[in-house]
Amino acid sequence: MTTHFGRHFRRALFGACVSLAGVGADLQASAQDTSAPQLAQTQPRAFNIPAQPLESALLAFGQQSGRQIVSHGDLVKGLSSPGVRGMLSIEAALQQLLAGTGLTYSTSGGAVSLQRAGQGAGLPPGALQLDPVQVQGAFPVPAQAMIDNAPPPYAGGQVATGGQLGLLGNRGVMDTPFNQTSYTAQKAQDQQARTVKDVMADDPSVRSQRRVNAIGDDNVFIRGFQVSSTATAYGGLYGILPTASISAELAERVEVLKGPSAMLNGMAPNGGFIGGTVNVVPKRAPDADLTQMTASYGSIGQVGAHADVARRFGEEKEFGVRFNGLFRAGQTEVEWNSEQRGLAALGLDYRGQRLRLSADLGYQYQYVGGVIPFIGLSPGVQLPWAPDASKSPGGQPWAWQQRKDLFGVARAEFDVTDNVTAFAAFGAHDYRLTTLTTPIVTVTNFSGNATSTAPENTSSAYTYLSGEAGVRGFADTGPIRHEFSLAGSIFRQFTSSGSVTGAAFTTNIYAPNVTAIPNLATPAANLASTAALSSIGLVDTMSGANGRVQLTAGARLQQVQANNYNPLTGIQTSSYDQSAISPTVALVVKPFWENVTFYANYIQGLQQGSVVPNNFANAGEIFPPFQSTQYEAGIKIDWGKLTTTASIFQISRPSTLTNVATNTLVLSGEQRNQGLELNFFGELAEGVRVLGGVMFLNAVLTKTQGGATNGWIAPFAPGAQFNIAGEWDLPFAKGLTALGRLTYTGSQYIDTTLPRRSLPEWTRFDVGARYAFENPSAKGKLLVARFNVDNVLGANYWEGGNQVTTLFLGQPRTFRLALAADF
Repeated sequence: MTTHFGRHFRRALFGACVSLAGVGADLQASAQDTSAPQLAQTQPRAFNIPAQPLESALLAFGQQSGRQIVSHGDLVKGLSSPGVRGMLSIEAALQQLLAGTGLTYSTSGGAVSLQRAGQGAGLPPGALQLDPVQVQGAFPVPAQAMIDNAPPPYAGGQVATGGQLGLLGNRGVMDTPFNQTSYTAQKAQDQQARTVKDVMADDPSVRSQRRVNAIGDDNVFIRGFQVSSTATAYGGLYGILPTASISAELAERVEVLKGPSAMLNGMAPNGGFIGGTVNVVPKRAPDADLTQMTASYGSIGQVGAHADVARRFGEEKEFGVRFNGLFRAGQTEVEWNSEQRGLAALGLDYRGQRLRLSADLGYQYQYVGGVIPFIGLSPGVQLPWAPDASKSPGGQPWAWQQRKDLFGVARAEFDVTDNVTAFAAFGAHDYRLTTLTTPIVTVTNFSGNATSTAPENTSSAYTYLSGEAGVRGFADTGPIRHEFSLAGSIFRQFTSSGSVTGAAFTTNIYAPNVTAIPNLATPAANLASTAALSSIGLVDTMSGANGRVQLTAGARLQQVQANNYNPLTGIQTSSYDQSAISPTVALVVKPFWENVTFYANYIQGLQQGSVVPNNFANAGEIFPPFQSTQYEAGIKIDWGKLTTTASIFQISRPSTLTNVATNTLVLSGEQRNQGLELNFFGELAEGVRVLGGVMFLNAVLTKTQGGATNGWIAPFAPGAQFNIAGEWDLPFAKGLTALGRLTYTGSQYIDTTLPRRSLPEWTRFDVGARYAFENPSAKGKLLVARFNVDNVLGANYWEGGNQVTTLFLGQPRTFRLALAADF
């Protein structure tokens, strides 16, 4: 059951690294090509920058144009800009922005250099890069600050130039010794993403684990390992966001970090998933007033509205308020399936000279009718043809689930000195889930006959508390700079549940048997478990040679406590209290050019260990937290407006096995995932944006029960995943953009029995268009119409699963139409 992947993997890696590094000299030469016509030849873009101080106007211009601004530190102080609005080329927009300031500009490799009129072209001696994230209103912000300090978008606007790395704070892409991608709110809006999971649709290392509006949560696979939606952090804090499905309208950024991150973020709740973590950056009020209303329609009867309103107040715009409200309801593209979703989110912030405060409060409601079940497959049964995905195979029109999430978090930062910032955050989240569903329909023959699990009426309540506090800063010791952070975190979870079941029934995935609504009492939700995660982490990044060499070393002490209870009697049935230390070492080297980075890391992931059950001879033994280990190395090249990366990784995850001879449970199992990732994002040419890549994966069961399946490929781990998405601003139609996406997933095994069964490979095509034009009712503002079609060819296919009993289909053809208006 082994493959020749390892040999091909090494050859592919060698070729990728040589081809990327070998063009470095050409890159260096091209980056120095100074040509002002680069701005003059750009296609029109939408700009909305009101009159304001030039410093903040340049911030907005950098974000909306995707260009880097370079200037003397004091050149723009005291100057005001008249602003710029409308569909303009970057050159025309910049000229309007600088009108009356006495400044002019030149370009160098896509960067814009400002100087006083008559000073001459080129980069002025001693010039500084104006980092847009280093100014908030009138107050400079230290680099170690996190509140309202997200790195600016990269060229093309779909991906940011950096992201949050937990204990390390904000890091630029080229200074990050990991593979992380930070997707922007603009990308989510242009894609018409409904959830945070949708925002990750262009990432080749990420695949979904369930259908939209199906039973379960918005879980995904990253690097071949399961990652639960509960592993999604909100500004670095776990447990705050809606548990099952997170609305995309909450996010300013969706940051995907591939691989384990115990030292960076602490252990994630509910299993400490090791494939990766997702962080959502909250939205903040920009300096310019924002009033945007969006009306939407989706197949086949989903009607929605979204309001995004922001204002800043005070002489220096110290106080910010941003509100996002969403309501969407109606029939979806799947038979019997409907969704009603509401969101109200309020973001508040204060920006002082040394003190920064923020608060994020939210409520999300979701009701799904005609919940789609998972599809199981009985042992020995051949995988049937994928049924019509628009017909809810095996589903029932009476099945439903209701979710309510009330959450909030407050943060504070204080600059103790210019180099050291103290920070603290605390949040709480209450989640209520009620359902009446048939979770799984198990196919019993190739003709699609199936048996449904017993209908369940369940009630669940979850309470989460999460917090952190620490200091972050930097200090110079001779030629070495130290960027350090010390932080502690706490997490508490209280879970209550109750369930009443009915009688199973037979059905067919091609012709479902519609049954009567079961008469099941609604149960009470009683305490079932508690969990407590506490940790303290310390990290130091030592950099020398002007930042060309950066060595990061750190460790986190993690304590895991858990108690389980009988929901009917309240009696405690088990407990767990263990700890582990997770070290990390990472290296960034820029040996030849500033825009070429080599990196490597060693990092661990943690999962709660287990208590040996009573049927084993070593019953009651408590295993410490399971420690997964990752080794990774890669190269990143920033070509100016396009970034390409290549990385190789190996993640080893332990598991328990039964020693039959002694009837003991032992910690001796292992799965090892090895992979090669190639990623790209940015602008290929003016008006042509690309995003995507490929992941080759070799997921092998290395230590199994009795060695029976050693060397077998792990279930639900495709050998290849490919994504490419593109946007093209059509030169012959001002304001019109064409969109497209191709997604490919290779074949994947679904079990570990002979003969092995597998899901066939699949390919999906998505298309769309966007048209931006001036709002006739608000001069200088825009109207943007968006139209997206997923699975445009209407293919029916098995998309994936989590185990042999939880397969799911791909989405049917789905279209979405929206009109956004700025006022």
